[in-house]
Amino acid sequence: MVEGQTITADPGAMLKGGSEAAAILLMLLSEDEAAEVLSRLEPDEVQQLGGAMFNVADVSEQQVDGVLDLFVERARARTTIGFDSDVQIRGMMQRALGQDRADNVMARITPPARTVSLDSLKWMDARTIAQLVANEHPQVAALVLAHLDAGIAADVLQLLDEETQADIVYRIATLGEVSSDALEELERTLLKQVARSTGGSSSKRGGAAEAAKIVGGTRTNAEQRLIKALAKLDKALARTIEDEMFVFDDLMAVDDKSMGTILRGVDNDTLVIALKGADPALRTKIFGCMSSRAAQSIQDEIGERGPMRLADVTDAQKAVLQIARQLAADGTIMLGGKGDDYV
Repeated sequence: MVEGQTITADPGAMLKGGSEAAAILLMLLSEDEAAEVLSRLEPDEVQQLGGAMFNVADVSEQQVDGVLDLFVERARARTTIGFDSDVQIRGMMQRALGQDRADNVMARITPPARTVSLDSLKWMDARTIAQLVANEHPQVAALVLAHLDAGIAADVLQLLDEETQADIVYRIATLGEVSSDALEELERTLLKQVARSTGGSSSKRGGAAEAAKIVGGTRTNAEQRLIKALAKLDKALARTIEDEMFVFDDLMAVDDKSMGTILRGVDNDTLVIALKGADPALRTKIFGCMSSRAAQSIQDEIGERGPMRLADVTDAQKAVLQIARQLAADGTIMLGGKGDDYV
């Protein structure tokens, strides 16, 4: 150690973050060992770790020692109880119940196996995935998009035929349990691989929340077009997806001028109820967009109101959001999160 230099309380504090510490640890391994670790990570994790490796090419011996100390410290707090647990559980069941009965029990309790072929889609770019599903049935495209991260799925959706986009989003929002047979058929269709049977297990995919994430990841003009098209297919579902896309706390991202415009369309009673269950930071933001007299009046009324039913607060917040969405659709205001659509 250099004279006068001290080791900080946190051995990893000398590094920028956990990624750099992990990168140093990985580079201390052999290529085969490092490759085994990388093969178990998600695509975004591999990319983040790969970038970190370039950032730690020139590290001191003290930093390496710090990373090793940090690793040992955290490793001591972990157990190996989950390592190869499926093998251990199956062995216990077979010893206790015999082969046949153990197989029957395991078929009922074993979590659904990961669909390896579909997971490989995560490593493809949006254009490649779009080409894979472009000529497939919309249900196939919906299932594929439901397996992707919302951001990638949104990019894929925008590359597909506009006439099918709303139908695909509708199918994503109405997806339920997907049988293992259906997943295997999908894998054969897309990647020409036969998936191993998972004993009739099922996997939950899609739903309004997943569809909302995907639609919310598209550009503003595409988002509005999709919602209008969805409303023609199922008005209630379109409203549910809208509710999932933009919640009351998202008003924090609205600029003060737009917030003032929204507030002018909300009656005081609705605003009082809506703010009763609002985050304090959002309350402060909203009061800051009002005159001091109006803000004080609303605050006094909130204080005078007794406990309110959560359903009433939720309805009031939805009413405020509906006004905000209508103003955005009319082009009167700009809601946050779509900054790439204007200059």
